[in-house]
Amino acid sequence: MNNQYINELIDTLEQTKIIVENGRELDYEAGIHALVECFTRHKRAGAQIFFIGNGGSSAIASHMTADFMKNGGMKTYSLYDNAVTTCMGNDYGYEYIFSRPLEFLGREGDLLVAVSSSGNSRNIINAINVTKEKKASVITFTGFLPDNKARQLGDINVYVPCEKYGIVESIHNLMLQQVVDVIMERDGVRF
Repeated sequence: MNNQYINELIDTLEQTKIIVENGRELDYEAGIHALVECFTRHKRAGAQIFFIGNGGSSAIASHMTADFMKNGGMKTYSLYDNAVTTCMGNDYGYEYIFSRPLEFLGREGDLLVAVSSSGNSRNIINAINVTKEKKASVITFTGFLPDNKARQLGDINVYVPCEKYGIVESIHNLMLQQVVDVIMERDGVRF
């Protein structure tokens, strides 16, 4: 069996960029530490944490909503209720399915985790903008082109330099899983 795909995934993971304030780029270990610290600050403050994404990224967002709640002991909130999503899409347009609920639910000090392979989805950008208006924090997980819109907007921006959905989504999922696992190992699981 040819391991070309796994080798490409590992090579891409090693090239993944984690950018923090003032455009400072961190190596992988320091980047994971920054992500853990960001989630920890929000956990200790009792802030709400929202995960959003489209398609495969929505599956990651939904999965992480559960894991960060159950394993990380955080106040996560899902924006994927079918009635709410279809209501927002029908009444305001698909580009507002996340931003409109965040206008109602988001508070200063909360955290939005925006997962988007392209980083250019209008509904993701709208949600980021609403979150920033509320003086809440934003972490972006993007890929594809380095000049994608979302990558420019977060407090922490994780960028996977690849244009293959499978690799980008696998790395996003892996990194988020690593963060929650570190927090779970440190804090234990609360039931």
